[in-house]
Amino acid sequence: MDVVALIGRILFSLLFLISAVEHVVKTRDFAAYVRAKKVPGATAVTFGSGILMGVGALLVLLGIWGDLGALLLFVFLVPTALVMHAFWTETDPQARQLERISFLKDIALAGASLLIFVAYASGAIEWTITYPLIWL
Repeated sequence: MDVVALIGRILFSLLFLISAVEHVVKTRDFAAYVRAKKVPGATAVTFGSGILMGVGALLVLLGIWGDLGALLLFVFLVPTALVMHAFWTETDPQARQLERISFLKDIALAGASLLIFVAYASGAIEWTITYPLIWL
């Protein structure tokens, strides 16, 4: 089962690592989208969210305070879902559906982040570099 958990960590973290690199490398491009959503400080928010995702994903992947990494991803996902994918504000049916899908994806990943947090914090995840930061 340890191998299955490791594969799960890799697959889960991969999404965030790729997104983090894109947020940092293409900050200007991504900030335009954030700006269109009326988020103040779009460039700083875009760059900062890339760093937050990258750090969280690396902590989960490597098992270095993976519980903290999972919480960092949760902290990224919930506001992102609420602010960036507020499908209830869209009037165009196609745009509304696309934002709804992104919203639900972010909320589902936030739930997965909480499950990963509990798994790390309870000591259920093996093959880690450090012990959990927060013990349950």
